[in-house]
Amino acid sequence: MSKPIQKVLIIGTVFPEPNSSAAGSRMLQLIAAFKVQNYEIIFASAAADSEFMVDLAGLGVEKVSIKLNDESFDEYIKTLNPDLVMFDRFMTEEQFGWRVTENCAHAIKILDTEDLHCLRTGRQRAYKANQEFFLDDLLVEDVAKREIASILRCDLSLIISTYEMRVLKEIFLIDEALLLYLPFMLPSITPEVKKEWLSFANRNHFISIGNFLHEPNYQAILYLKTEIWPLIIRKMPTAQVHVYGAYASDKVNQLNNVKEGFLIKGRASNVNEVMGKAKVCLCPLVFGAGLKGKLVDAMQNGTPNVSTPIAVEGMREGLSWGGFVANTPKDFADDAVKLYENEEIWNRFQINGTHIINQLFDEKNWQAKFISTIKRLNQNIDEHRKYNFYGAMMQHHTQMSTKYLSKWIEEKNKV
Repeated sequence: MSKPIQKVLIIGTVFPEPNSSAAGSRMLQLIAAFKVQNYEIIFASAAADSEFMVDLAGLGVEKVSIKLNDESFDEYIKTLNPDLVMFDRFMTEEQFGWRVTENCAHAIKILDTEDLHCLRTGRQRAYKANQEFFLDDLLVEDVAKREIASILRCDLSLIISTYEMRVLKEIFLIDEALLLYLPFMLPSITPEVKKEWLSFANRNHFISIGNFLHEPNYQAILYLKTEIWPLIIRKMPTAQVHVYGAYASDKVNQLNNVKEGFLIKGRASNVNEVMGKAKVCLCPLVFGAGLKGKLVDAMQNGTPNVSTPIAVEGMREGLSWGGFVANTPKDFADDAVKLYENEEIWNRFQINGTHIINQLFDEKNWQAKFISTIKRLNQNIDEHRKYNFYGAMMQHHTQMSTKYLSKWIEEKNKV
């Protein structure tokens, strides 16, 4: 009989920054699910500390710094002996997965994909080349080969979008037993929460938000500034859009134009405060993947939005959307003005957003599914791995290029 899960090691790309990105918020949601079970949680990363990282100790999570391409990790994980190891994105699994397998083979290995990087990079390449993107293009993407190999090597991968579940099953033919659809896990919007929201009449300005280290966010703001905003201010000459985002670079700050009402505000110290005061959220993403944290922030604060189809992908599942969805700059601008000026439409979209949060992202429902899945996996891990032939093949030494590259770098660093 398998030993119950007690100790969880999370290996992060960075230490979580929930106020900087949706990825940071997502990680805290996963930690919260583990905490409900009273698991001992250790969060390790080779990244440097950041002034914006969350206080892990305050959450009851042990924080550990580890080294890349260093045998010290081998001894560390042997001593720790976790029951479950979760990798934050496939690059982390590439770096540490083989070490976990060699030194702690019994541990369940879970990959939190965050989003499908190959889907995002494939769309980005097509966008910059001014070409139409086709899903079949992913089959020749180098990033896809790495990411799918990582998914195969793990016992379970967490997929945040139903669209990405379909891509993995239909394009890459991944066995569904290796995948778990696990979207954002969010508290319900109660009547008490809604009473705190500002009304249509008490809100002002458009808002757009996103971490600028993330290329889709920069390209979205560039698209908004050059293609959409001129059409909006032609109809609303005094309009303002307040653009928030962590890690704004010089090229982002140069987009600031007070005369045009295009205001780069930088990092938002409290996203709920700025989103809750805005009248309309603009989300003109031109490529990307996963679920969009900025749209979750908008719906959680009762702020209707205007978005592109790529932005709302996987976020509504047949429910009425909490805003307009527009394909062209003209339609986007027209819809933004209409939403900003029409209280009846605005109120209807606000209600739609509430339904989406409460019906699709209920934290209690998804926490229960997540935990029941990993407990079931723990009870049947040997059988599960037996039928993951391609995963076993990827673990075979002839396929372990990342392992031997790491060992080569390790030896080189000793010289």
